[in-house]
Amino acid sequence: MELWLIWLIIAVVFGVAEIFTLTAALGVLGAAAIVPAVIAALGLPLPFQLAAFVVASVAGVLLVRPIALRHMSRPQLERFGVDALVGKRAFVLREVNDRDGLVRIDGEEWSARSFDEVTVIPEGTAVNVMRISGTTAYVYPME
Repeated sequence: MELWLIWLIIAVVFGVAEIFTLTAALGVLGAAAIVPAVIAALGLPLPFQLAAFVVASVAGVLLVRPIALRHMSRPQLERFGVDALVGKRAFVLREVNDRDGLVRIDGEEWSARSFDEVTVIPEGTAVNVMRISGTTAYVYPME
């Protein structure tokens, strides 16, 4: 079997393995294996192919690593799901105490409890969503 074909098979194997691992390391090695495949197709000997693979692998890691680190260290700018509801304004639909209640948050009805155990919040009051636990919003009256 020709060496360029072996290098292409190696590139494909690394590429498929990358799909399952999602680490980017195997993808870099797969892309680096294409360089010696081209060199092998030009007829250069195996030591040149191995050197090209090492250089391409190192270059790939040096180029990809800073980009990956930049994306990993960036703080999440938006909150999603129930985390996005914390801090929102809600309206009491049924009196809220430490055991029961109902509020409307962004058009959705949520079961609610008062944030502290002694506060009773009457119907029609505007409240802040302090936290969400499961399907229950813990709220506190707006001042």
